[in-house]
Amino acid sequence: MPPSEMSTKESDCTTVDNKNDVPQQAGWLQWVPTSTKLLNESEERLLKIVKSETVARYLPVRFAQGQVWTVTVSGKDANKDKIPLVLIHGFAGGLGMWAQNLDALASKRVVHAFDVLGFGRSSRPQFSDDATLAELELVQTIEDWRKEAKIDKMILLGHSFGGFLASSYALEHPDRVRHLVLVDPWGMPERPSDNERQAALPAWVRAVSRVASWFNPLASVRAAGPFGPTLVKRFRPDLGRRFSSEDSGAIYDYIYHCNAQDPTGEQAFKTMSVPFGWAKRPMIDRLPTLHPSVPITFIYGGKSWIDSSPGYEMQHQLRPHSYVNVQIIKGAGQHVYLDSPDAFNQAVGEICEMVDADDDVGQ
Repeated sequence: MPPSEMSTKESDCTTVDNKNDVPQQAGWLQWVPTSTKLLNESEERLLKIVKSETVARYLPVRFAQGQVWTVTVSGKDANKDKIPLVLIHGFAGGLGMWAQNLDALASKRVVHAFDVLGFGRSSRPQFSDDATLAELELVQTIEDWRKEAKIDKMILLGHSFGGFLASSYALEHPDRVRHLVLVDPWGMPERPSDNERQAALPAWVRAVSRVASWFNPLASVRAAGPFGPTLVKRFRPDLGRRFSSEDSGAIYDYIYHCNAQDPTGEQAFKTMSVPFGWAKRPMIDRLPTLHPSVPITFIYGGKSWIDSSPGYEMQHQLRPHSYVNVQIIKGAGQHVYLDSPDAFNQAVGEICEMVDADDDVGQ
């Protein structure tokens, strides 16, 4: 669906208060040049490559009377009776990050992608400063979203921080998850002891890390002001090549505007983590209690910095009587769905077909 039609869909839905789309700071010397309008436009630029039928809308949730920005995609041959696939993006991202995957994944079934509350175009409420409560607030939001989207059961896929949230949701609502797909999931292992973690680090690195822990993880992007997109590009110069060559800057603008807004989701992530990005409540201690009927597939990039050993530990030791599969996509980094989209789409497609086959047998 062309962006103009997507915009028409938006006008028929509940909208978030966007303060008339004015920049967050007024004046010609405004340092952080962002607005909800610029974020919306950057997302539309990314989603131009999606050719399947697309419906974009806000769905209400109870927490802080929030609104969750949602895109639903279905290919021309998609069977709407099949279990839908739901995508949860990672930290610092939004649903636009799935642009290269949506057509392929939606070729046979309906696919839903949403912006996690506190990120992207969704509402940005203040979350609890308690790690357990903040996590529960986000999980309850996903459950409210599911009800509003009128989804009974789903194949739930989460990337990075989204994998952590997908795991937490499955623990709370296992009857709604037909298959849990964790893509380079964050927050799985236990935090190493200080001695193990810091023994090999120079003193100056330890000092810098202590100072950095006082701030939100992406404070540097906002501090860079108008140079924020350039900073994002410097960190990931390859991203532009992975999207349309006609608009290679769209992904940098999108990531910038996602993270130059009020960082409430980022603060929630900080609340749920400890320095160096470890989870306060790691999933390696919790996911083994997931109902044994829920299958899990881990997908890791072969060059990812995320440790794949928790996936293998879950497979061979912690859930020996339940289905657990671990797949490694060679040559891909932590953003495996961007680095090797064809291999990723094929892997996820095969998982979805396995779910279909199980459902056919059960009928």
